[in-house]
Amino acid sequence: MNAISSNWVTVCSEDDLVCGSGVCALIETGGKPQQVALFRETAAGPVYALDNHDPIGNANVLSRGIIGSQGDKLVVASPLYKQHFDLQTGECLEDKTVKVPAWKTRIHEGQVQLKI
Repeated sequence: MNAISSNWVTVCSEDDLVCGSGVCALIETGGKPQQVALFRETAAGPVYALDNHDPIGNANVLSRGIIGSQGDKLVVASPLYKQHFDLQTGECLEDKTVKVPAWKTRIHEGQVQLKI
């Protein structure tokens, strides 16, 4: 479903999202497939997109993590070793040297899109 328009890539329908949880989508960047973890805390809230690959656990699992907060940051806790990744920046709160890619998102005509 990767329709591209002005650097925005459609990855799924807004209806495919599960509030309070993550889902995994497959996009193509630079000609190669890449897994993206999509999160939405509430139905009216923004959509967050991080690389699905947990660099500490070395597995594609972040979409299976638990959404929560650490101070004023909305995070996902990796299901492997429980590191927390900031949903806006991709930064690991426990190890500032670790970061996963984060994408800007939008909802356009009921479709979730990522800026690439």
